[in-house]
Amino acid sequence: MKPESWFPPALFLAGLGALGYGLVTESGVRRVVIALYLAWTVTELRVTFRRSPGEAGGDDRGSMPLYGLARGAVVAAAVFAPAGSGWPGWPSGRIVPLLIVVFLAGIALRLTAVVHLGRFYSHRVRTLHDHAIVSTGPYRFIRHPAYAGMIVAHAGFVAIFANPYIIAACAGLLIPAIVHRILVEERTLMELTGYPAYARNRKRLVPVVW
Repeated sequence: MKPESWFPPALFLAGLGALGYGLVTESGVRRVVIALYLAWTVTELRVTFRRSPGEAGGDDRGSMPLYGLARGAVVAAAVFAPAGSGWPGWPSGRIVPLLIVVFLAGIALRLTAVVHLGRFYSHRVRTLHDHAIVSTGPYRFIRHPAYAGMIVAHAGFVAIFANPYIIAACAGLLIPAIVHRILVEERTLMELTGYPAYARNRKRLVPVVW
């Protein structure tokens, strides 16, 4: 059985369990943020398991399991880190609202990108027979706004929990997994008519930078 058939459901259930545990064990702002993360996960449920007719092909190259496990590691580090492993006094009451705004802004960017891609969006690397290049919304400015949103959201999420485990999971696993995933996706996307021209005028994640 291929990983793409069993992995998303298994990871989704494990993530729900971890987030549920966090809702029970955490309190205050952390509980609120975990609830928001859970709501975000449920919001993407439909596209997580979606299968589109007319798939033309694509090669995941193991990037989906790597990406999923890295994201799971970040969540696990948030809810299962030993008590007192964070930095005392961080985050302060003044900065918490800003970090929540960063978290929600990342989610909003990601979901906006998903909406603009519509049926062309998938958690798997694949194209459709009638695949079209989308250059509306955030795709006017960067090639992978959904991943940019993922990084921004996790920057806020990680900063709120702020322990060595979650920082290591994000910097050492999630961000490299996202970069790898982007490079894998672009091997397939570059075969689409019009995508190389679209890509020449836009950076992948950060305008002007990369």
